[in-house]
Amino acid sequence: MKRIDRNYKVRNFHQAKWDEPIIYELSKKGERGILVPEVSDEIKDRVGECTSKLPKGMLRKEPVNLPEISQSRVLRHYMRLSQQTLGADVNIEIGQGTCTVKYSPKINEQFARMPQITELHPLQDESTVQGMLEIIHSTDEYMREISGMSRFTFQPGGGSQGILAMASIIRKYHEDKGNHKTKDEIITTIYSHPSDAAAPAVKGYKIIYIHPDENGYPDFEAFRAAVNERTAGFIVANPEDTGVYNPRVKEFTSLVHEYDGLCGYDQANANGLLGVTRAKEAGFDMCFFNLHKTFSTPHGCGGPASGATGVVEKLVKYLPGPLVEKSEGKYKLSYDLLDEEYSIGKVRMFLGVAPVILKAYSWIRSLGAEGLYEVAKIAVLNNNYLFSKLMNIDCVDAPYIRGKQRIEQVRYTIEKLTKDTGVTTGDIQRRMMDFGMHYWTSHHPYHIPEPITLEPTETPSKEDLDEYIATLEHIFKECYENPEIVKTAPHSSVCHQVDESSLDDPSEWALSWRTYLRKTSNE
Repeated sequence: MKRIDRNYKVRNFHQAKWDEPIIYELSKKGERGILVPEVSDEIKDRVGECTSKLPKGMLRKEPVNLPEISQSRVLRHYMRLSQQTLGADVNIEIGQGTCTVKYSPKINEQFARMPQITELHPLQDESTVQGMLEIIHSTDEYMREISGMSRFTFQPGGGSQGILAMASIIRKYHEDKGNHKTKDEIITTIYSHPSDAAAPAVKGYKIIYIHPDENGYPDFEAFRAAVNERTAGFIVANPEDTGVYNPRVKEFTSLVHEYDGLCGYDQANANGLLGVTRAKEAGFDMCFFNLHKTFSTPHGCGGPASGATGVVEKLVKYLPGPLVEKSEGKYKLSYDLLDEEYSIGKVRMFLGVAPVILKAYSWIRSLGAEGLYEVAKIAVLNNNYLFSKLMNIDCVDAPYIRGKQRIEQVRYTIEKLTKDTGVTTGDIQRRMMDFGMHYWTSHHPYHIPEPITLEPTETPSKEDLDEYIATLEHIFKECYENPEIVKTAPHSSVCHQVDESSLDDPSEWALSWRTYLRKTSNE
């Protein structure tokens, strides 16, 4: 450990770095990791019977192309890859603002790995999965209590899909009323998550953006001017991704309701609100929670996840089905509350990602109502401790609401540092990897120049926060004294600077090994 200013410690981090090929490149024809028994005649007959019922276009013309490799080489391959990762289990995870990456209790992971969960099949008879159905039903009830909504679906596979479900409900609602052709605008704010615009745009809506006023709150006068007879709905994050909470949000939702619009609450940033405020009292008709964020199941790097989506009573009929109902002491899959004429239909298969729901259920049960409130208080405390320390650094600023606290995160700017040294926020992001830490900038395009978006959550201790702050200070000092070491980073991490020139050229994309082989063979 090396000491710097304030006697805080900065880690001397060196990560294992392997020049490791992908597993297909390690494949050697004829090499085996396991000897599979010969297929019996009985099974061959059954396979033939099943394949005869499949459309010919679905049958493979050749065996599936799988790597052929021994067990020991497979083990070495994946162990090496595991040594080249960063995450909450190996580093102080503060830097993924808007994504709420927190500690996930290991006992919940053990629950999710039990055979009773891993061997479930979504098409089992419901009499054989009463335990899982009870967990889904109970989690639904907890979500209702936390939000004030009347019913939840767990089908959406993440927050963006939850927003898509809300946008689909808005469309169905107006189709039911016969005014969907004139109700063609969705309002959001520029500092809400980009999916709050992208998802309704997929549904064909024109997106109206509200920019902040001089204090950073959504501009109510601009909002008033935007709401009209064409307004189908309002989808917004609060607090926004800046960490600024709009205390007048009820005035916004009430105005939309005057024009028969629906209001959807993006609650991806809900970690500082548990037990403090609810979607219903803020005037929202719908909301979603990310179980894989706020309710402490691993973020999953894009999946598996759950964007649990809830609605008020008048919108329950539009939800995707089935829902889990309790009747005479038993749990069942029910379409009774839904109507084919109104339901938006499935947004994904079955009921959602069962292990994610189980882990969220376990986390809620272990904390209880007072524990959830404690989570919010500590998350806000940690965020504002980090905020106060960083705002004492000359090259760091945070636009808006001067002199007031933020909620669960802050979007900072280091524009001054960039002007002084030429070092960008992307450079610092890569340099943080040299200390085994993560750091997030912002969604593109950057509306705040040279942004940093940090969300400590309730997980880190004061000592963790101090180490993170000290590491940032150390790097900021490097920017002024030795900027090249930052611009050329990372040096100790397995990560490297990426050549992004091909990202805008579809001819360079290869999303699978098969695509890669096809493209390279053509070359």
